Amino acid sequence: MESFRYSLAMFILMAVIGAGDAANVTYDGRSLIIDGQHKILFSGSIHYPRSTPQMWRSLIAKAKSGGIDVIDTYVFWNIHEPQQGQFDFSGRHDIVRFIKEIQSQGLYVCLRIGPFIQGEWSYGGLPFWLHNVQGIVFRTDNEPFKYHMKRYAQMIVKLMKSENLYASQGGPIILSQIENEYGMVARAFRQEGKSYIKWAAKLAVELETGVPWVMCKQDDAPDPLINACNGRQCGETFRGPNSPTKPAIWTENWTSFYQTYGEEPLARSAEDIAFQVALFIAKNGSFVNYYMFHGGTNFGRNASQFVATSYYDQAPLDEYGLLRQPKWGHLKELHAAVKLCERPLLSGLRTTISLGKLQTAFVFGKNADQCAALLVNQDKNDSTVKFLNSSYLLSPKSISVLPDCKNVAFNTAKVNAQYNTRTREPRQNLSSPHMWEVFTETVPSFSETSIRSESLLEHMNTTQDTSDYMWQIFRFQQLEPASSILKVNHIGHVLHAFLNGIFIGSMHGAFKAQRFSLEKNVSLINGTNSIALLSVMVGLPVSLNLFFWTCIIFAPNRGTSTGVSVASIKSPSQGVSLWITEFRSTSRKESWGITERKDLEWKTCTVLQQIYLGVGLHGEQVHVYTDPGAAKVQWKQYRDYKTQPLTWYKASFDTPEGKYPVALNLGSMGKGEAWVNGQSIGRYWVSFHTSKGNPSQRWYHIPRSFLKPKRNLLVIMEEERAVNPLGITIDTVSATEVCGHVSSSHPPPVVSWKRKRHSRNERRHVKHQYDRRPKVQLQCSHGKKISKVLFASFGTPNGNCWSYSLGKCHSPKSLAVVQKACLSKSRCSVPVWSKTFGGDSCPHTVKSLLVHAQCS
Repeated sequence: MESFRYSLAMFILMAVIGAGDAANVTYDGRSLIIDGQHKILFSGSIHYPRSTPQMWRSLIAKAKSGGIDVIDTYVFWNIHEPQQGQFDFSGRHDIVRFIKEIQSQGLYVCLRIGPFIQGEWSYGGLPFWLHNVQGIVFRTDNEPFKYHMKRYAQMIVKLMKSENLYASQGGPIILSQIENEYGMVARAFRQEGKSYIKWAAKLAVELETGVPWVMCKQDDAPDPLINACNGRQCGETFRGPNSPTKPAIWTENWTSFYQTYGEEPLARSAEDIAFQVALFIAKNGSFVNYYMFHGGTNFGRNASQFVATSYYDQAPLDEYGLLRQPKWGHLKELHAAVKLCERPLLSGLRTTISLGKLQTAFVFGKNADQCAALLVNQDKNDSTVKFLNSSYLLSPKSISVLPDCKNVAFNTAKVNAQYNTRTREPRQNLSSPHMWEVFTETVPSFSETSIRSESLLEHMNTTQDTSDYMWQIFRFQQLEPASSILKVNHIGHVLHAFLNGIFIGSMHGAFKAQRFSLEKNVSLINGTNSIALLSVMVGLPVSLNLFFWTCIIFAPNRGTSTGVSVASIKSPSQGVSLWITEFRSTSRKESWGITERKDLEWKTCTVLQQIYLGVGLHGEQVHVYTDPGAAKVQWKQYRDYKTQPLTWYKASFDTPEGKYPVALNLGSMGKGEAWVNGQSIGRYWVSFHTSKGNPSQRWYHIPRSFLKPKRNLLVIMEEERAVNPLGITIDTVSATEVCGHVSSSHPPPVVSWKRKRHSRNERRHVKHQYDRRPKVQLQCSHGKKISKVLFASFGTPNGNCWSYSLGKCHSPKSLAVVQKACLSKSRCSVPVWSKTFGGDSCPHTVKSLLVHAQCS
């Protein structure tokens, strides 16, 4: 029904607005040209499978409101063709619906086809079945790979054309990308890499999309493809287009960085992003894409190795789609200021004037009536410069934008936008033992395993990406009871070990240190002993280096680089009793009492019986996270349960009222995966703390489209033992506090420049609203109003929005003035002006206004 309603709505909408006129998209050395008009374009990456169709409209609308002209997305081959010849374009994978939603809101699209996309996505977006193709070598001049890449690219382009989605057909797609960051690995492929890039460029042109193509991080991108920059500092590091006839394009301006488990999040300030964008524009840049504008959620098992489920949560739109302030607001001001300069910027005339050792003016335009300037200060200190007979105080490491070469509309270091605080509010506690049922996995018996081998097998080749889990079980005879040492070397992510069905220990690696060893004292019994090793992957590799050194050597029955590599048992009194196996070739001396070995490639060293291997957990195989699957296992009441590793936990909850995003607080759990109504909300790993002792991620997004009003099924696969499901809560997420800190030296809001475009009568109406003074502007999220002013000071308040106190200069009327302007309102604006506060109590001092308020 939902799909039908959407299709009907889109049909009516497209009938009203028409299919759109075909657009001619070309380029020259200054910018993209759309229907003869040069364009400066701001783009934002939003990945359709990292959100839900029900979120797309709001995300796109918020991006547009933030001054975004283009929505950028990868195309994810492995979700669209998970098995060779089997295709999926439904639900979150419905790329056509996503692009049509963008079109309906009047924005353009940059479509990055790949097929290798990186993107911290499992296997770089390549389908895992691809490595089984006979003779294939990824991303080089290799006929099997080129055959499948061409087939895939043709399929995607054909789909886009069938829906009239290219600008040349009246659609929104104005730019496409082939390959991705190949320049980082091209040297390793030598001449074959150069041939491959030429072939890929030729393929792109032959697809006849009618729009330009780019290659990012590819300085030698063949004509007519445009070479583009990726990174945080393309304003400083980009060498420029490789031809004077190509524009400067920035395909990935990283708004923060992806987070891996065990690592602290890497934040990036709004001021730094704005500085680099303005510098790129000053140096003739004309297209900037923010990666990511909304990161979203790595649902299911889609994250690459060690990457957290929450993706780019520090982007201008956070994981839930809420505004991340001041990043969203500061960049909106930047976009508006640059667009005020668009005509002179695109005139083709630029002059560079030195204003000092580290200060430069970039001046654009034909004459005084069409003039714009960007004043750059690279110094770490304030600098006063003289420009066109006027003095300007430039903040440290900042750029001032002057749309008329006279007045400052925006400074990258001076934030007018508000700050906000995101809060999670518990709505339902799952704290009663009666709410939970449990089912514990057991070590598979030999009859329950499907694979036999005389050596350990590599993890990825064996599981074929059907599960994170792989059992390797072996038996041996012990003549008498003995205290021994089990040692297992692992290349990968996580290992759980069992002796005779009893859990004996776990160990894991980290993103930057994936090799590890598990060493445990064990007591062997007289007779047959069984050791079971459960190898666990936390995402497939995506690193370009790994792709060269591992993926291209894939072959059936051969190992790559993940899983158990060596296992041994040593008795202190008897020496080595068993060297179990290893799957990697070696020629080294071991410390376990074995002398040099040179002939062990892919062979068992000493083993009494075959190794038994099983892929996946029983609960996965029966889909225990669904209602039908849950009925196939025997659940127990939690109140009678002593926590064990590899346990499934099941409960139900009602959907919180309202429209705020919903999150699952798993702070009391360890590591595993969670499902709601049969849909995976992703892996979690709360027990892997950062260097500061914090979980990398505690809350996990549950999209409201996953939910029913009542009795939602929650199922959790928990690998660890020391957990407490009674601590789990269902929370809602919203911005509950807002804060503004603006000085009298700040430029007024860029919207004030709109006064110049109003008629004389209209100016009277907007005079108060657009008064050209600096202002503190506060706005609560939808449905909330300012209920309390927590702090207000006009003068010289100390600190910032999160740590403040009264300064030496403070207007006693500050609180009353702000309360009158803001209380019980969803938004308010307070000019930073002495007259607003009844006079100047400390003249000749630059004053600021700091306001911290609560929304409810």
